[in-house]
Amino acid sequence: GPGPGDAGAQPHGLGPGIGPGSGEALAALAAFGKLLLSLAPVYVAGRLGLSLGFVLLGLALYAGWRAARRAKERSLRAARRLLQDEERHVSAAAAGLCLSARELPAWVSFPDVEKAEWLNKILAQAWPFFGQYMEKLLVENIAPMIRASNTHLQTFAFTKVDMGEKPLRVMGVNVHTGQNKKQILLDLTISYVGDVHIDVEVKKFFCKAGVKGMQLHGVLRVILEPLIGDMPIVGALTMFFIRRPTLDINWTGMTNLLDIPGLSSLSDSMIMDSIAAFLVLPNRLLVPLVPNLHDVAQLRSPLPRGIVRVHLREARDLQSKDKYVKGLIEGKSDPYALVRVGTQVFTSQVIDESLNPAWNETYEFVVHEVPGQELEVEVFDKDPDQDDFLGSASGWFPLQDSGRGQLHLRLEWLTLLSDASKLEQVLQRNRGISSKPEAPSAAILVVYLDRAQELPVSIGALKKPGKEPNPMVQLSVQDVTRESRVVYNTSSPVWDDAFRFFLQDPANQDIDIQVKDDTRQTSLGSLSVRLSRLLSAEDLTLDQWFQLENSGPGSRIYMKLVMRILFLDAPEVCNTPQPCAPGQLDGETSTFAGSSVDMPPRPSRASPDAQFGTEVHVIRIHLLEAENLIAKDNFMGGMIRGKSDPYAKVRLGGQSFRSHVVKEELSPRWNEVYEVVVNEIPGQEVEFEIYDKDIDKDDFLGRCKIALKRVLSSRFIDEWLPLEDVKSGRLHVRLECLAPTPNSAELEQVLMVNSLTQTQRSAELSSALLSVFLDRAADLPLRKGSKPPCPYVSLSVRNVSYKSKTATSTSEPIWDEGFSFLVKRPHVESLELQVKDEGGQGLGSLSLPLTQLLAAETLTLDRWFPLSRAGPGSQVLLRVQLGILVSQHSGAEPRSAPSAGEEAESPPGGSEPELYVGEDGEPGAAGPAQELRQRLTHVDSNSELVEGPLGQLQLTVWYHMDERKLVVIVHSCRKLRASSKDIPDPYVSLILLPDKNRVTKRKTTVRKRTLNPEFNERFEWELPPEEATRRRLEACVKNSVSFMSREKEPLGKVHLDLSQMDLAQVKAQW
Repeated sequence: GPGPGDAGAQPHGLGPGIGPGSGEALAALAAFGKLLLSLAPVYVAGRLGLSLGFVLLGLALYAGWRAARRAKERSLRAARRLLQDEERHVSAAAAGLCLSARELPAWVSFPDVEKAEWLNKILAQAWPFFGQYMEKLLVENIAPMIRASNTHLQTFAFTKVDMGEKPLRVMGVNVHTGQNKKQILLDLTISYVGDVHIDVEVKKFFCKAGVKGMQLHGVLRVILEPLIGDMPIVGALTMFFIRRPTLDINWTGMTNLLDIPGLSSLSDSMIMDSIAAFLVLPNRLLVPLVPNLHDVAQLRSPLPRGIVRVHLREARDLQSKDKYVKGLIEGKSDPYALVRVGTQVFTSQVIDESLNPAWNETYEFVVHEVPGQELEVEVFDKDPDQDDFLGSASGWFPLQDSGRGQLHLRLEWLTLLSDASKLEQVLQRNRGISSKPEAPSAAILVVYLDRAQELPVSIGALKKPGKEPNPMVQLSVQDVTRESRVVYNTSSPVWDDAFRFFLQDPANQDIDIQVKDDTRQTSLGSLSVRLSRLLSAEDLTLDQWFQLENSGPGSRIYMKLVMRILFLDAPEVCNTPQPCAPGQLDGETSTFAGSSVDMPPRPSRASPDAQFGTEVHVIRIHLLEAENLIAKDNFMGGMIRGKSDPYAKVRLGGQSFRSHVVKEELSPRWNEVYEVVVNEIPGQEVEFEIYDKDIDKDDFLGRCKIALKRVLSSRFIDEWLPLEDVKSGRLHVRLECLAPTPNSAELEQVLMVNSLTQTQRSAELSSALLSVFLDRAADLPLRKGSKPPCPYVSLSVRNVSYKSKTATSTSEPIWDEGFSFLVKRPHVESLELQVKDEGGQGLGSLSLPLTQLLAAETLTLDRWFPLSRAGPGSQVLLRVQLGILVSQHSGAEPRSAPSAGEEAESPPGGSEPELYVGEDGEPGAAGPAQELRQRLTHVDSNSELVEGPLGQLQLTVWYHMDERKLVVIVHSCRKLRASSKDIPDPYVSLILLPDKNRVTKRKTTVRKRTLNPEFNERFEWELPPEEATRRRLEACVKNSVSFMSREKEPLGKVHLDLSQMDLAQVKAQW
């Protein structure tokens, strides 16, 4: 039995004075404490007077968090079981006992994927040492950086770093052969289901958090390139994920909150975005294996394999997600599509309340890797809270994961060409494509930004004098801007970055480069390169140093610019028809012949928006002159200052114009006019840039801008604008907003004013704006095989054309699109309309002379128009509206004639000058032909005139004091007399007497076979005013004949003594 000394013995494992009963009491006390802690939120809510809803919300969040945690733990356990005994699970799956095909290793589902157990054994052996490396990296490198980043994190520390015992596994390896003999391409299907445990702590705030377990699954592509003839044979390793990998993290500590539903997907998505920005295409991790590796930037960002153009047409039979009265009433959906290739994502417009949405949108994706990348399309229902998933499609498949719905896509593969021989063919095809939201691209530009040298030392307000800058580069093509990374504390940075830009018109676009200090307040230099230089370069490539402007004398930047033309190497791409419902023809919609049963009645008028015809404006830009520009043409190292050869570039509304070059002038005068049709889209600006024309590279002379909103509100601006980014210089411009007016009575005056204000170097000014609303068509002819067409419409006025969207498989298409055209001469122009099938077959055409609009009330036609070269009942519904563009600030208003009853004043001298038109050409001579006498200055042009047998010539003669020029406008002739049986081809020849030489001789263009030609051409002579009054003007109307003909006689001649005319008055006279 126990001795007396054993009476006080303690049970094993318990401390002194603590028996089994005491341990149970402590456990009960701990459980009671947890219960009180869980009830604490209820007590606090009652104490603060909060409603029961807050308590229920907390309970719901807790329940969701617990469910998410348990789901993650189950997923981790299942993945670990699979990795621990892969063979047993694969055998069980083959027998149909457990895992689905999606959960199996890649080598099971894909015969070209090989097992890599030898590699997994290497990883398992090396994993503990990898854990040691990660612990050292996090504790010694990452933690100090985090503590230095913020004063609140000065007590941050990693309290535990354990990479666990479960290594990364390679589930399969696929080696791609035959792609490129200079590289080895591997696809590794990786799976990491780790028992990683990392804890962090911020002692200052008593905050602990961490990660305990995570999963990462994806396909990692490894490229061994370039292969070299020296050891180690491979020059570099390039690694990236082709698609975004899947990630699942099990949080601990304070980060437990991230497992709450909603926050869980958000946190994982943010982390995944960080990984994607580093390791998902087009981003790559490059590991050089040899020193001084060339073309590092091209290895990190190689030229794309091609471009895929995705036409997102429509969907049908989508699920209805909007339900009412707890699902008793089924509504519709508000679908939109998410189109993705790698990290490139586009979102379509939302179609309200439709289960059969039609988007008709086009997107262009850069394809970096073939094989590997995929096109993914997901369709969602737009909701105020969370968008409902309606399904997804990859390529041409029906929507998956939704049970119903089909998607109609058209895909085009664009090859990259290294020569510009087919650029015009590409541009011509693109003009016929109606693309939204962006115009189709004709080329792609890849910029390899290498390094810069001798950048100026920053002396900005935030920098100490003489301190090295932190340079970064901004690259812009039109409205697309990219930024490089920042290189700190150096005037000779090395970036090794690459950037890509889509180009719509390479011949007329520039790339602008700005080198800036990272403070964004100091410019270190700039550069503008016209992309037309690449079109004439070998292999469409420029690989050279570029001198920086507005920088140091030796500041330069090294870049490689590579352009590739996007060519569709087939007249017709594969266009898979829509899947059809049972019992229906392939992609067809049944039509009703000879019956309107169940068909809606056709409208008699078009239905445009109420603002149709008034929502657009015409901006007339008058580029006048500049002064005090910088002299860029210096000689002998700058010892002799020269001048510049300036020209201007004007941009507005996606259109750009370029003036002529004025040689050796620091105060050039251009006097050019441009016209642009614009919409009231916020943020638009009229941009002006001045350059000095040089043989190699054009020098920048300054820029300035005017907000379009200001032009639209003030209607007219005439200002000197100071040039920005240069030391001196200013630009004189006039801008006028012209509002279309539906009044044909204004047209003659507008044509007259335009001829007076038109400058010698500008195109003919527009007199009207034509607005066309294309509503629909009816009874279009069917294709061969009685299939309905996929019609679109091409509209053109003169040399300007537009293309509508393409309707899908119908002979009753509805387009609902508007177009605008600038019209020079409405009397002689017409609207040409062609309806075509998608394959190019003509379905009908219409030619509408604009004279019909001039005769219509309010200059508008709104009705059905029959189509020619079409079916018997084919017609199109249009609203066509003409608006006259009346300028209120032309500066050359025609003088009105005196009204009836007014006494016309006599010219100085008391007698009225007379005009003789004779065949012999001598003033005042009366030949065998009758003479025509017409009073010059004060005759109403609308009154009945006394005419002779030779006809009449209408001229405007005046002296422009501002430009110090004599201006003559030849308007027209009427009732000319033919000197033979053939109708003549007249033109007018002008000469200033007494000098009968080529210097003063001018002539109009020839008008074919007419006795009433219209010219409306302007001619100028630079003369001082006193010299002009001493001249006589001879205008001879002649017949243009071949040199073989003997018919040399003029049709008539006019002599004007300029000393007897008031050259200050501007008036057209017969």
